[in-house]
Amino acid sequence: MTGETEIWAARLYGTADIRLAREPMPAVEPSMSLVRVTAVGICGSDLHWWGEAGIGDARLDRPLVLGHENAGVIADGPRRGQRVAIDPAIPCEACAQCRRGWRNLCPRVRFAGHGSTDGGLREFLAWPTALLHPLPDTLSDPDGALLEPLGVALHAQDLGHLRLGGSAAVFGCGPIGLMLIQLLLAAGASRVIAADPLDHRRKAADGLGAEIAPAGLGADAVPGAEITAGPAAEVDTAFEVAGTDEAVDAAMAATRPGGRVVLVGIPDGDRTSFRASVARRKGLTIAMSRRMNDTYPRAIALAESGRLDLAALVTHRVPLADVAAAFRTAACRDGLKVIVEPGG
Repeated sequence: MTGETEIWAARLYGTADIRLAREPMPAVEPSMSLVRVTAVGICGSDLHWWGEAGIGDARLDRPLVLGHENAGVIADGPRRGQRVAIDPAIPCEACAQCRRGWRNLCPRVRFAGHGSTDGGLREFLAWPTALLHPLPDTLSDPDGALLEPLGVALHAQDLGHLRLGGSAAVFGCGPIGLMLIQLLLAAGASRVIAADPLDHRRKAADGLGAEIAPAGLGADAVPGAEITAGPAAEVDTAFEVAGTDEAVDAAMAATRPGGRVVLVGIPDGDRTSFRASVARRKGLTIAMSRRMNDTYPRAIALAESGRLDLAALVTHRVPLADVAAAFRTAACRDGLKVIVEPGG
């Protein structure tokens, strides 16, 4: 054990109101381990909580510790000293969805930094030992935090059903979109088109091997003319990773008849709309992506193989003391991934 009785923790009290304070060390229940948190990624869903005091139909009803992209070091028990990536989802393991293997769809799942379950923006957290995945020495602590969004990208790719040699488009080139680009190319896509309104994100996608759409992601891209030059240029599968209706419309416009569109982004206001005529006439299959499903072992193997560049996605690393500034930086989207380091 650490011998400490209090820790620093950052809690969200309301819109853009995150406060750092001392609080008691988390209690460690049976089948759990105490983890010293070393790296926490700020995700787009964290920005929904920060900017809207909620996400979807979940609202802030008490001060909440955000952070579900977490890595750390086990601080007690037989695995003490082991570096780990922390799976943020605690499914019930008893419902029909869990028994079918769809743990990401568990209606009673507890998720770090969501609802009443505190996340990783604190010095220590207690978490189920079975959900602590050992980190290879070749992966850094920020790499370990990025395994969660990599898992989200892997799950979205699975839902895309893209065949070897097929073509794809990614609308929204934040960290998950950039991971998707890498995964699709590694899986044998013949062509991956990327679209985003931000120049630095388009440059990042270009550096990873994507074909950049002439126009950025936005209302002017809805017809798809900037991305497709006739039916022959339409893609087999499009991934929307921006959380906007414009991105959804652009993804559908860019997809061939009979193709698939995977919606990964989370919209403001808990509502998505699109041009039904395009989706209907093309007979598109629309898949909704919900977090990830048991992807940590695959994500770790892929990251360790060197086929993906995770480190290049990290543009800011800040200590927990600067957590409020870290959220402002992430909300400006002038970089890619912001990592908070509670142990710094």
